[in-house]
Amino acid sequence: MYVSSSRIEQLTLESAVLRDNPLGDPYVRTVTVYLPPGHDDLPVRGYPTIYLLSSHGSTGPSLMNWRPWDVTIRQQIDALIASGAMPPAIVVMPDLWTRFGSSQFVNSAGMGRYEDYLIGEIVPLIDRNYRTLPDRDHRGLAGRSSGGFGAITQALRHPEVFGAFACHSGDLYWEFTCLPGISRMHQNLAKFGGLDAFIRDIPTIRPKTGAFWDLVMTVCWSAAFGSNPGAPHGFDLPIDPETGALDEAVWARWLAYDPIRRIEQPAARDALRSMRLIFLDAGQYDEYQLQVGARLLHRRLDALGIDHLYEEYPDGHRDTHYRYNVSLPRLAEALQ
Repeated sequence: MYVSSSRIEQLTLESAVLRDNPLGDPYVRTVTVYLPPGHDDLPVRGYPTIYLLSSHGSTGPSLMNWRPWDVTIRQQIDALIASGAMPPAIVVMPDLWTRFGSSQFVNSAGMGRYEDYLIGEIVPLIDRNYRTLPDRDHRGLAGRSSGGFGAITQALRHPEVFGAFACHSGDLYWEFTCLPGISRMHQNLAKFGGLDAFIRDIPTIRPKTGAFWDLVMTVCWSAAFGSNPGAPHGFDLPIDPETGALDEAVWARWLAYDPIRRIEQPAARDALRSMRLIFLDAGQYDEYQLQVGARLLHRRLDALGIDHLYEEYPDGHRDTHYRYNVSLPRLAEALQ
């Protein structure tokens, strides 16, 4: 029997909610979609959908790129399905990029309504155009680094939309994830001429050194977690701009976004208990110490009696896309 091969489609979406975003980032976006072998065949069947969220400094379409000594995401998923390790699934790679390198997948006055874009525009677009099983029990999320943060955050906030998630080396436990960059923010701002100059010059700064990436990540977090429509750039800095000291009031607002804290909310716990699969992992040698947050989350979920899978592996933070070989099959199986 003939079975159509997998293919990649790229849909163009003109977003209503991103049209007036404060950074002037594009509101016409590409949504990259992996369609599994057999998607176009008869009889018609429905497929689970996995939304694969990119890390900071990357975005959905770039997940398709060639990587040295590695395979593309399409080749990776094709091999998993062909081997029988993974049931066929639709995998969606949305573009939630901003000038700051990411949107962190939340709404903010400093970047725009990216949560509304994902939930209110992209999900319905996919369900309209493809053979999905259009309900939360057949729809999941996965991501690594900031994408892992996005996966767990959106699953906690929208359990009516998503029924499973995988968080690979996600941004967790702000004391280790965010404070190191915050402690260097004052000197990095000085290197680049202050906040106004840095935001203006982000695309043209050369070379993009470690200090650049340190600062752009911290500015991105500031916009996402310190949102303030009344502030000059739509967000408050987490430091005193004169001394560089931590602003405790703004920091308290950041902590509310930390999944380690968020799971203490009753609604978040209910969302976790409703998941068909929770998968967490981290490299034992993560350069950003994100394994610490993963361990804390794992222990807290155990204490709460919430079913989940947790793994550590002997690697660092970068170039760990191969770990999707572990999570994607489990997600696709749970969402059948």
